[in-house]
Amino acid sequence: MIDLKLLRAEPDVVRASQRSRGADPGVVDQVLEADAAHRAALADFEARRAEQKALGKEVAQASGEAKQELLARTKQLSTEVKELQASADAAAARAVELARSLGNIPESGVPSGGEDDFTVLRHEGQPRDFAAEGVEVQDHLGIAERLRAIDMERGAKVSGARFYFLTGIGARLELAILNAAMNAAQEGGFSPMITPTLVRPETMAGTGFLGSHAEEIYYLERDELYLTGTSEVALAGYHTDEILDLSDGPLRYAGWSACYRREAGSAGRDTRGIIRVHQFHKVEMFSYVTAADAAAEHARFLEIEERMLQALELPYRVIDTAAGDLGSSAARKFDCEAWLPSQERWMEVTSTSNCTTYQARRLAIRERGEQGTTPVATVNGTIGTTRWIVALLENHQQADGSVHVPEILRPYLGGLERLDPVA
Repeated sequence: MIDLKLLRAEPDVVRASQRSRGADPGVVDQVLEADAAHRAALADFEARRAEQKALGKEVAQASGEAKQELLARTKQLSTEVKELQASADAAAARAVELARSLGNIPESGVPSGGEDDFTVLRHEGQPRDFAAEGVEVQDHLGIAERLRAIDMERGAKVSGARFYFLTGIGARLELAILNAAMNAAQEGGFSPMITPTLVRPETMAGTGFLGSHAEEIYYLERDELYLTGTSEVALAGYHTDEILDLSDGPLRYAGWSACYRREAGSAGRDTRGIIRVHQFHKVEMFSYVTAADAAAEHARFLEIEERMLQALELPYRVIDTAAGDLGSSAARKFDCEAWLPSQERWMEVTSTSNCTTYQARRLAIRERGEQGTTPVATVNGTIGTTRWIVALLENHQQADGSVHVPEILRPYLGGLERLDPVA
């Protein structure tokens, strides 16, 4: 949730934020009206409450008929106070509900627009010239089937479309990626965590995931629990309603979890193989940091992600995501996109977001400073996930059907330097 003090003081800033996201700036006025109604209702309640307390003292000193009149007035005031309190509470709930519908305010320099309006910051590595090498490019599923690494047919038989089995070297390859990612995170000062994948509605709403992308989330109505699409959700909720000590620097966690996404509205996009599926695994970095240090922490996350992609010997580019594609919580998001030879395009493999104080305000996570308690900032970023198998297989395929194994993964694969097709 954005800072209501900022909304009151600089509503035009928030209106501009809404416009850059392609959202309705008129919501700002609705929030201001609801906030004003709440403060007016609260003032009425406090005035009546003060009158009620003063009258109570008069009753204690009165007697006879005067006391009876005062008691009658006290009873009337009691009813009025309860009604005004209910009105103030309802107005507060309305103001908060509307305020929560506003997306975070993008950082200065974030491109305006939607999914296709990003800015390319840089390219790293050079895509291979497969034709010059005499390699007939295969897509990741064709390669994986020859390695007996992915079984889509039986995945669909067991669970339906967009489910799969990772088999043999496929399972080992995913574990290698995730273990290498966790090791890199731990070396970077992140504490390893295995997180819950079912969370309460308050936690899911607190992270900002129940907005425009709510249809992509699995919900277990009978249990009132959501299946998470990233361990960011559980890690954000980890310190709910707490006051943190950040005097020694950020609190950094790396969460390993299964992830679930309905992928609503994405029919026809990357339905072959495991590019866009309903279940996958991921290692997610997450940091609680002071608001002043959040941008620097965000840059640090991107640096760690890039080191991993470079170690995996993948050509990639870094993009500055446009405001309309940030999601409600992020103020800035950098995506790293690896080259996908079979489709001759860039494919997102990791991203990192600076959510500033947006999530912490909703989850009541603060730090104590000279000016009292203030919301902390949160930063998240992916450092390893199932989708990386796609980029690895396609970029490292060889003319003889084998796949080159980057050095960083070899210790987790028993020293294998290449993956060979199964006869």
